[in-house]
Amino acid sequence: MTRHTYDKATTALLFVDPYNDFLSEGGKIWPRVKEVATEVGLLDNLRAISRAVRRAGIRIFIVPHRRWEPGDYETWHHPSPTQLAIMKRHSFARGEWGGDWHPDFAPQDGDIIIKEHWSSSGFANTDLDLQLKQHGISHVIFVGLLANTCTETTARYAQELGYHVTLVRDATAAFSKEMMHAAHDLNGPTYAHAILNTSELIAALPSA
Repeated sequence: MTRHTYDKATTALLFVDPYNDFLSEGGKIWPRVKEVATEVGLLDNLRAISRAVRRAGIRIFIVPHRRWEPGDYETWHHPSPTQLAIMKRHSFARGEWGGDWHPDFAPQDGDIIIKEHWSSSGFANTDLDLQLKQHGISHVIFVGLLANTCTETTARYAQELGYHVTLVRDATAAFSKEMMHAAHDLNGPTYAHAILNTSELIAALPSA
């Protein structure tokens, strides 16, 4: 088994979409991810990873989806199916509870909040690549939602840009087990340098 190492100076945790709508009871999308999230222990794993990377001195980058506002997508020529769904259900609405951070994963001092992405990639039309480069980051660890959409798309492009990519299979969730299988067992091995579980990742992190 390949042993992966993570230098705190060159490693970042990319936390994708830590919104109440995704992660909290009462969130608009939580009911669709709850079964998978509960099965993998998502929330406890996210808490454990967040604590561990902070103890290790690894910087956290928050990679948030566009918070819906009235008028978004309505005049677009080519909104995606996901964007149309967001327009209908007002996911992550700006100024509302669902569009606020889950309280356990709210940014802390020193965290970097990336500009909001409009579609699936945290790199497209944002400052993510610039911020990573300016902070000397070469290794990126992905957690957050959803496994087969924003997390996968952002992680794929990270590899295209030359970053070392780690997926954490039980620190994410999707709408079905089949989607999780596709993200980690079918698609992930074609681009990710490491696919770990939470305990494996924490064991590989540098000591504080």
